Amino acid sequence: MKFVRLGEPGRERPAVIDDQGLTRDLTALTADLDGAFWASDGTARTRQALADGALPVLEAAGLRLGPPVARPGAVICVGQNYAAHAAESGSTPPERPVIFLKPPNTVVGPYDEVLIPRNSVKTDWEVELAVVIGKRVSYLDSPEHALEHVAGYTVSNDVSERDFQIEHSGGQWSKGKAAATFNPLGPYLVPADEVPDPQKLRLRSFVNGEPRQDSSTADMIFSVAHLLYDLSQYLVLDPGDVVNTGTPEGVALSGRFPYVRGGDVMEIEIEGLGRQRQVLR
Repeated sequence: MKFVRLGEPGRERPAVIDDQGLTRDLTALTADLDGAFWASDGTARTRQALADGALPVLEAAGLRLGPPVARPGAVICVGQNYAAHAAESGSTPPERPVIFLKPPNTVVGPYDEVLIPRNSVKTDWEVELAVVIGKRVSYLDSPEHALEHVAGYTVSNDVSERDFQIEHSGGQWSKGKAAATFNPLGPYLVPADEVPDPQKLRLRSFVNGEPRQDSSTADMIFSVAHLLYDLSQYLVLDPGDVVNTGTPEGVALSGRFPYVRGGDVMEIEIEGLGRQRQVLR
């Protein structure tokens, strides 16, 4: 089962792809795949509706795929969560999770254009596992039950402008992370209970068809469960919020590859979660 949102920006309709590959309309259950849907046992209600034959088939051909989460209240990002990426960035691996924020208007669909900011000279790609919150996360006692708060997982491209991030930052990173369209999500959200182990997923990225990143979430410094536990000590995560969990080595910041420019094509994928593609403009 995979959750999707179909239609033009701001007018997407919720749908689910069933185990036979048919796209089914979810509007009888919810107006959108938002925090209220995840907080009200949306996954379980969808499974029941599918079992009851209550969801009509939706003709999805030709419809745009939007981000699989509607209007996240917060996009929390973890930096340098893979040791090799920290090294290629010129940093030692952190002893505690490093976080920064992206505004919700960075979130676009998996095949939407990514807009290079005015005066950008170092726009970069980052494949990341994104965690979508299903139950409120606050002051968790340990990482042990943290994954029970996850609605599902999706693919995220944490697009970055490295000159803004490093040279213009004033000591923080969000200037290089916050441009509009800088967080494509999707193509779909896979429920948490259909991802047996979020620490055993292959991540890859490509630019103009050439391979860039190729790693595994097993190489995270801090696991998904630990990240949610740690974040919960400092902030509250609400249903529908998104946590980007860091990127592996193989980005342009390493100096091994050129930064992307207008007309270039970024493609990223995560095992079992799908593949996305963006043209830069």
